[in-house]
Amino acid sequence: MAKNIMTHARAKELCLRLPGTSCDYPFDEVTLVFRVSDKMFALINEEREPLSINLKCDPDEALKLRSMYEQVTAGYHMNKKHWNTVQLEGVLSDEQIESMIQHSYDLVFRGLKKAERERISTLSE
Repeated sequence: MAKNIMTHARAKELCLRLPGTSCDYPFDEVTLVFRVSDKMFALINEEREPLSINLKCDPDEALKLRSMYEQVTAGYHMNKKHWNTVQLEGVLSDEQIESMIQHSYDLVFRGLKKAERERISTLSE
């Protein structure tokens, strides 16, 4: 199987194209945090090799993904039940990584207050 390499720029683009998202460096100068409203859904440590992204995940799905792919592990420095670390270099396709980013976003979006979800929904219309 061919090795796929998703770049930092492409991962950032995928996160920021989702409605109501922003990014910042609240912890240090190398950990880029992506948020929907004010809630984190993805983190990228820009100095870590290989490049990876931390994504929120349904606990059952998280375990399933970890058993299927060696590039998916328990969230580095995160709640290991709810977060996965996904290597951006390996066998995972861009589409699989994009799907994991979308899943993370959706989980966090659904946890927002109704008024905030409605506000963000109007942004994407």
